[in-house]
Parts: sequence; structure tokens; C-alpha cells
Amino acid sequence: MKSGKTTKRSIIAKAKSLGASLVNFAPVSRWEEFGEVLPEYRPKALWDKAETVIVIAVPMLLPVLESTPSINYQEMYNATNSLLDQIGFRLSVWLNDRGHASIFMPRDGYGNLEILLNKYQGCFSHVFAAKYAGQGTIAYSHNLITPEYGPRVRMVSILTSLKIAGDPLIEKDVCTKCEVCRKLCPSSSFTTRPDSIIAEMDVDACTRYHQVLRGENRWPCGICCKVCPVGGDRKLYESTNIGRYLREREVLDENPEDENYRSWVHQRQHGSSGNRIY
Repeated sequence: MKSGKTTKRSIIAKAKSLGASLVNFAPVSRWEEFGEVLPEYRPKALWDKAETVIVIAVPMLLPVLESTPSINYQEMYNATNSLLDQIGFRLSVWLNDRGHASIFMPRDGYGNLEILLNKYQGCFSHVFAAKYAGQGTIAYSHNLITPEYGPRVRMVSILTSLKIAGDPLIEKDVCTKCEVCRKLCPSSSFTTRPDSIIAEMDVDACTRYHQVLRGENRWPCGICCKVCPVGGDRKLYESTNIGRYLREREVLDENPEDENYRSWVHQRQHGSSGNRIY
């Protein structure tokens, strides 16, 4: 075991040295306080030594995501998955070496899409963990949505026996309920609920559309993440014109070689068996 005090600051520094962009902390008591997650899906039910959940997030790069469905987005998605599992494992070992028993929950909790059709959720929700850690709020599209990246993040969670003060919760919804994701969802999976910012979601329709994309070697879909207007990353990439997404199908139906969409179409037609331009 290594000596020295393990602080929140030292954990954040270590996580960022491993590739994390966002690092937030939630005491496991928040699952009980909110009561939104069924008891068997809470940290203590998964591992009784858990006292704190550390949520790590990395961004999906917007210009690559804009090419979806494409092999380029698929490879970036795979890269984030690999990186997150590496960070989760290595940070857990780093904490263990300092005398704080820790494990991690992998970024995805299912084996394949067919399993999701029979049981639509994994054993642990990173989205709720991130909400309770103050990383973001839950959007209309059921994704975590953050001020920095909108819903264009992927997460992994570390469960540790170390007690760490939680980060402040984000009290105001980051999602604006603009419903652009509903309008452009290729599987028509979302239905607005008047009493909630979070939509009803047809998980089967979403999953079956992903099966089609997987067969073309260019999945996942990611449209709901692509078109969301929220996120500081939009300013960085100078991509704030949401009308470009809303007009995409109409414009490409009229002119598949339109200059404004040429890069996206080019990427969609290479490296996979699919030839659809949107």
C-alpha cells in the first residue's frame, strides 16, 4: 500500500492524467434520497462497501458525430468505450493501492442488441450516477446532458469505499425540451410527456434501428446527441446552426451533392456496407 492522504483533488488529477475530461463525485446516500432508482440497481446493492461513486466522462467529438451513420462515428464510439474502461480499471487499482477498496462498472452493461430487446437495461445506470454527482441532468432523450458537451459524453463509474464529499447537484434542467431530437429521430422513438421534461421512449424501436445500422457496420445511431443544441462544444466547433440538421433530409433529397452536406455524405458512403446519405 502507498502512503499519503487521498484527496478529491488528487483523484481528479489522476483521472485526468488517464484521459478523463469530467470527474464528479456522488455519495451513495443520494440514491436513497432521490428514490428514483430501484433498490437492486443502487451502488450498495451491487457492492456493500461502496460509499462514493466517481463518475468519469469523456466527450464525443461533434464533427465526427455529425457524420452519423458512418464508420468514422462507430470507431470514435469504440475508442471512447475502450478509454473509459481503461480509466475505470486503472483508477480503481490506483485507489486500491492507497488502501481504498474500489471497483468499476463498465461503460456498457449489456452484451449485444438482442439482449437489450429482452431486457433493456444494464445492472447500473451511469446516467443517474452522473446526475447524482452533479455532472449534468437527464434530457428529453434519456441521455445525460452536460453544460460542456450537451449529451455528447460517454461515462464510466468507479465505486469506492472512500468517503468523499459529493459535488453540488445541477438544480436547473440543462435540457431545454426543444424536441429537435424527437423531430429528427430516425426510429420515431420519442413521445412528449406534458408532465415531464423526459420523453416516453420506445426502446424496442430504437434498438431495432441500431440492429440495421450494426448490419451495415456503422452503428450506433447518435442522432439525438448530434442534433442537441446544448453544449459549449458547439461554440468551439462553430457549429451552432441547428437548422442545418432540420433541413438535412429535404436538401439531400433534392440535391445529394449539396455543398453544405458533402463531407457527411462522403463519410457515410465509405467504409461500411450502407449507402444511404442520411
